[in-house]
Amino acid sequence: RLQLVESGGGSVQAGGSLRLSCSVSGDTNGNYYMGWFRQVPGKEREGVAHIDTNGRTFYAESVKGRFTISQDNAKLTLYLQMNSLKPEDTAMYYCAADSWIPRWAVLQGDRYSAWGQGTQVTVSS
Repeated sequence: RLQLVESGGGSVQAGGSLRLSCSVSGDTNGNYYMGWFRQVPGKEREGVAHIDTNGRTFYAESVKGRFTISQDNAKLTLYLQMNSLKPEDTAMYYCAADSWIPRWAVLQGDRYSAWGQGTQVTVSS
């Protein structure tokens, strides 16, 4: 079973940058599909970015060109580099993982079985 712990959230002004990290521990022998999601209270969870076991990346249209997902397998860490942040990026951000995610569902949260506790990102105008 995987344990995921996010860090790196905080408060930033519009146009600024943040890098989120997700530390992975537990059953790390397998290959996992990883994703970042975000949620604002009262709204549905939104898939932000995904990286598959071959390193291919997928992004929500709302963050394309601004966010970059990456991973350091040696450090067992997933990252989300967020640039040109906007107030509408304000949310709790979660990392998630599963051993298999079909390509058509990479941004669907209900496909992922392991979740972190979240890290808050606040972008002020």
